[in-house]
Amino acid sequence: MLQPKKTKFKKQFRGKRRGLATRGADLAFGQFGLKSLGRNWLTDRQIEAARKAISHHTKRVGKVWIRVFPDKPITKKPSGVRMGGGKGDIVGWVVPIIPGKIIFELAGVSQEIAQIALRRAGAKLPFKTKIINKME
Repeated sequence: MLQPKKTKFKKQFRGKRRGLATRGADLAFGQFGLKSLGRNWLTDRQIEAARKAISHHTKRVGKVWIRVFPDKPITKKPSGVRMGGGKGDIVGWVVPIIPGKIIFELAGVSQEIAQIALRRAGAKLPFKTKIINKME
């Protein structure tokens, strides 16, 4: 799974997911892209599931770019532990997603294959998505 090799601080605050994406909102590498329409945390497991769906449908033809990286640690206290005692241990890594952010880009395949592959990848994500094309 995706996670940073090293971080400056072990744990982070939860933060807010306000506003719209200005950085990472346009296609930069591929011809087709999957753009988020909702806001949520995207986990490393969800990114990997969507990536597998794309590569499985395209039969590994073409190139896929993952435009997001989970670098925010998520903590959780074990069940049955009373209140207090500090923050819990890190259980996973997420990336906060806001509307307009490009998550995947795809090139080197036909439009029909790209649309089906990106639609299948969007089904693995916890928010609504939109398939965009460089031609539009």
